[in-house]
This record gives sequence, C-alpha cells and structure tokens, in this order.
Amino acid sequence: MRRRAWLTLGAVLIGGGGVVTYATASPSDGAGAPGQDRRPVEVYGLALKGTAAGERKLPRTETEQFSLVGVSWTGALKPLEGAAQVRARGLESGEWGAWQDLELNAAPPEEVEAGMRGASQPLWVGPSDGVEARVVHEDGTTGALPKGLEVNLVDPGVVTEAETRLDAPEPAAFVMDASPSSSPSPSPEPTAPPSTMPQPPVTSRAGWGADESKSPDPSEYNAEVKAVFVHHTDGANDYDCAESPAIVRGIYAYHTEVEGWNDIGYNFLVDKCGTVFEGRKGGIDRPVLGAHTYGFNRESAGIAVLGTHVSGAASTAALTSVARVTAWKLGQYGADPAGTVQLTAGATQRNYFSTQFTAGERYTFRRVSGHRDGFNTQCPGDALYAQLPTVRTWAAGPVDGLRIASLTDVTAKGSTYYTKGTPVVRWAATTPAALIKRYDVLVDGQAVAATSGAGYAKRITLTPGTHTVTVRATHQSGAVSAAAPLTVVAETTAPVFTAAPTLGLRTGTVYTGSAPVTLRWKATDDQALRQVRLLTPQSATFSAAAYLSNRTARPGTASSWSMRAYDYAGNYRDAAATYTPVVLQESAAVRTGSWSARSSSSYLGGRSYSSSAKGASLTWTFTGRSAAWVVSRASSSGQAYVYVDGVKAATVDLRSSATSYRQAIWTRTWSANARHTVKIVVVGTSGRPTVTTDGLVYVR
Repeated sequence: MRRRAWLTLGAVLIGGGGVVTYATASPSDGAGAPGQDRRPVEVYGLALKGTAAGERKLPRTETEQFSLVGVSWTGALKPLEGAAQVRARGLESGEWGAWQDLELNAAPPEEVEAGMRGASQPLWVGPSDGVEARVVHEDGTTGALPKGLEVNLVDPGVVTEAETRLDAPEPAAFVMDASPSSSPSPSPEPTAPPSTMPQPPVTSRAGWGADESKSPDPSEYNAEVKAVFVHHTDGANDYDCAESPAIVRGIYAYHTEVEGWNDIGYNFLVDKCGTVFEGRKGGIDRPVLGAHTYGFNRESAGIAVLGTHVSGAASTAALTSVARVTAWKLGQYGADPAGTVQLTAGATQRNYFSTQFTAGERYTFRRVSGHRDGFNTQCPGDALYAQLPTVRTWAAGPVDGLRIASLTDVTAKGSTYYTKGTPVVRWAATTPAALIKRYDVLVDGQAVAATSGAGYAKRITLTPGTHTVTVRATHQSGAVSAAAPLTVVAETTAPVFTAAPTLGLRTGTVYTGSAPVTLRWKATDDQALRQVRLLTPQSATFSAAAYLSNRTARPGTASSWSMRAYDYAGNYRDAAATYTPVVLQESAAVRTGSWSARSSSSYLGGRSYSSSAKGASLTWTFTGRSAAWVVSRASSSGQAYVYVDGVKAATVDLRSSATSYRQAIWTRTWSANARHTVKIVVVGTSGRPTVTTDGLVYVR
C-alpha cells in the first residue's frame, strides 16, 4: 500500500513577470517526525507535472523524512527513453545537495503482474526532508514520456532502538537461519546441496528488519545456480555502514511498494564494509528465483554491492564478500567461478554491449558476470565491472599474488639469505585471508610449519647447510599455489681473523696529539664474510674485501685497537691489540757533526735540529714495531741517508716547492716489537745541503 502526501500549491513571481508553481508535501500523519525512536518503513509518491512536451518536473518540495528516492511510471516493461535527475535537502543540514542522475535502465520483471510499474534504480541520499526532480526526453525532442510519472520517496524507518549490524561468527561457527521466523519457507522446497566452499556470514532478513508482510507470496526456486550476476544499487558511496540495514530496507520497500514486485530483487546484498545481507526470501542455501537480471534469472543468483561504482571502485571488503558468496553458491553445484557456462535466454533483447539474445536460445556467459552482460544497463558500473576478474580469481583460487615478503634474522647477499638457523618467514597474498584455508612453510619441499589463512608469519628452525624455503597456500577450493622459493644458508660458525689488527706509522703530518697510522687486519669466513668493524679507540665499518685503513693515533697513549668480523648469518668474532705511539724529540738522538737548534711553534715540540754539514748524523734507539722520521721541508732542503740497524735503507730528498713542517717522510714497519736503531746522515747536497729534523715517532 503506497502512502501519499498532501500537496499544497502556491506561486512565486520570477524575473520578467513569470509565475512558477511549487508543491509542498505535508505528512498525512505524525509518523516519521525527527527524533522518533521507532518508525515503520514508509513509501509515498509525488506526481511529476508536465511543464513542456517531453519534460516533467517536480519543483523544490518539502516532504516527510525519506532516505531513498527514485522515479516510476505506468507500464513495467515500458522503457523511459529519457534522463532523470533528483536532488534532496539534508534533514540535519537543511542544505540542498547537488543534482544526481538516476539510472533508468533497471531490469524489469520477467513475468509482469498487475500493478507492477517501470522504475529507475533507487538512489540512497540519506535522511532528507525535501526533494526536487526533473525528467526530460533523451534527445531533447518532444517525444512522449510514460504516463503516471512519479517521484517515489522511501523512509526506511527505525526498526530497533539502536540500529546496528548483526555480526556473525567467522566462518564455520555461523549457520544462517533459514527457518520460517526469518524467511518463510515455501512448499515444496528444493534441496540445498552442500557446498565445496565454506558459507560466509550472512545477516538474515530479520537481522536487517525485513517486514515480511510486504512479500506474502511463496518463494519460487530454480533447479540450480549456474552463474552469479554482480550489480550495484546506485546511490552515494559515503554512507556509514551502520546505515546499511536501512539502505537494504529502503531497496526492499522500493521493489515491493513502488515497482510492485513480490520481494526484493537481489538474492544477496553487500555493503562496503563487507557485510552480506540476505536478499530475496526462501533460504540462502537454496536456488531462490530472483528478479535482478532480466532474461537470465532462471539459472542464476544476483549479488548487489551497495553504492555507485561507475567511476569509484568497490572496496576490498566488498569484493571479498562478493567472492565468498559466489564461491559458496557455485560450490553447491560444482561450478568453477573462473569458468564459463551456457545460459538459456528468457527474453529477446540486447545487452549493454549490443549482443542480441533470443528467448529460448543458449548463450555463453562467465560464471561470474556483470548485470550489463545480460541486460542493457551500465550496472554494475565501469569500475566494479573491471574488478570482476579479481572476484573470479579470489572465488575460484588458487591464492593469487603469493610471495615471501621478507625474512627476519637473515642477511641477503645477492639472491642468497644467511641465517644462524631460526629465521621468521613473512608472506603476503592479494587473495583475502577469508578465502584462504591454510598456509604451509616448506623447507626443502617438506612442510615444517602451518598457519590459518589469516596467518602471515612463522618462525622456522633450519639445520646447518643450504636450504630452499617457500610458502604454500591452500585456497578454500583446495587449489594450491606456492611462492617463489628462496635459498637460505644456515650456519653458526664465526669468522676467523687470520691476521690480528696491527698498527704501523705512515707518511703524513704529525701533531702533538695525533700521528698518522695504518691499521691492518685480515678476516675470513667459511661461508660469506659480510663486514669488519672497528670498535675502539674509534668506530668504523669496512667491507669484507677491505684489509687496511688509514687512521690517526694519539702519541703517548696506549690504545686497544678492537675489531669485530661478521658473517652474513650474524656470527661474529673479535680481535684486539694494544699500541702506543711515542715521539722521540731530536734532542733524544745521538749526534755527530755540526747541528744547530731552532725554535718555532711550527716544529714538533717547538724545536728542531738543522745541519748543512756533510756527514753529520742523528741516531735514535728504541724498542718498537714501526718508525717514522719527522722533518721540515722547503725548496732549499737537501737530502739525507737513512740507516736501519746499521744498514742503509733509503736516500730521502727533503726538497718541497711549499714549505711544510712535522712531515713523516720516511716510515718502516716490522712484524713484531724489537730493538732498532734509525740513523740519518746529511748528504750535503750541492746548493741545498740543509737538513732540518723534528724527531722520530715509533709505535710499540
């Protein structure tokens, strides 16, 4: 029974002296007043008046509260060759929203009964109290529009004190109540074959507040479900999921009271949060005949996603639930969601792609198809239609996009991973967890750990050696897939220092607080050396190929040079040695020949010796493992012989284009500490005989 609103006509002047009529709808009773805790579902209609040939309008009209709007007309099978738009005024904001298009090519019923009307898809606009509408002929001509054009408003009401979603346990613990208390069972009932796939949670008709008095007729059944058609319901996508039961109630009321159907058209509805709602009554596990895809209802089920998906994709949660329902329903009849099937056309028509169907003939469809595949409609929108391959893959299996995302407690070298033996394997897949039965971690082809489909990580234990590690996923269909395997080497042997850290002096500038030195070492590993770190007295990290580093050391201070070698598995070994650089001033040497003392802050220690006498010498004696002669250099500097332990070791030329001081110009390093003498002798170079020395530095 359709409730009407009283229309009050008025008039306002507009520019140019014209007059526009308007209508104000007054409620016929007090139901639906804002703030009322409990309200029944209500439907009422407002006539669209003709303002010109091929045009119908409803000016801005105040109404009772409503949340869903559409247009309908006389003649269930008569198409509306036009364009329709509506706008609504928000109940709370009092603001008029933007014009929104109504989808006019909704599927008609296959069997027309008295009282059925043609109608647009209903549009969810949220709680509103004003409406404006316009319908024009498609090509702008004066062609006739259908008779009895109305704007139909639906208030989904409030059926509980606090309207909430009915959540069901996941997944096997939930059994859908298909008893007469939620869905009156017709007679006779068809069988409900078990499915090869688990049943997803479904909110029953009682759960979303179906008024069963609106659909008193018994349910009709198909022989089986061969295919699933996916739809969208039209309307805004920014609804709150707490509103979903109200949206479903609104669609139910629109289908039954506006279009005159005997029940809601879809078998299932899914909101953007993934909640599944029971649609047409008769038992969700039975092949209930729906009214969703004109010409192909007799062998299929219809699943509608709440919202509009012309340009905006459906959420992952919604796609997941569509895939789960699809897998379960087709699984009752042994049908592969990724396959195709022959369906018999129940009507002669063309679909959205201009494919011609003839009633009684058979045509090939995908098991998971869009509404537009069977009827001339944009439904389920370009965006959702493009997501149907994903639905098929998720529903059919195997698990898609499976990969090992990471290994923890390992280090990679190229494509090989090294570990001490207990890595954590982490994986990921694009197929949602709700469609996955289990994961197994395989080592060398054998399962060593397992998780549910919600798992994503597992720690494993590996014996020493080289292994192949992968993850195997079992889809709820039983289809198996595996991630690309990884090579993992388990080892617990620490690296070895084949040469402990040693310190030797090098050329460079010497300061009172620092002397230039070279640190040397050698480390190896039985598998793969990763790096060597210097821990004290400084910190640095070196590659596995490195074996020396130029550093500085503080004279007069004993320092432990501690190093740590790591392999790729994380094993490590330490090595250390203590060294002390010592400065021997020029005054500590034994002199022969003529030497003169010089003072300057530029010299090491503030003083130096200088000689131009051929054969003049300085000799230092020390116990150490490395030595460096420290001099001043200039363009007038001469040459000197260097003797080590009485043997001539080098002829050193001190000449330099730029004057410099405290230069370690000659060095020598031995394998161990020992007593040594270093003697320098002035050569007496012609034209530049002068040799100036700051002293000797050695390391012990």
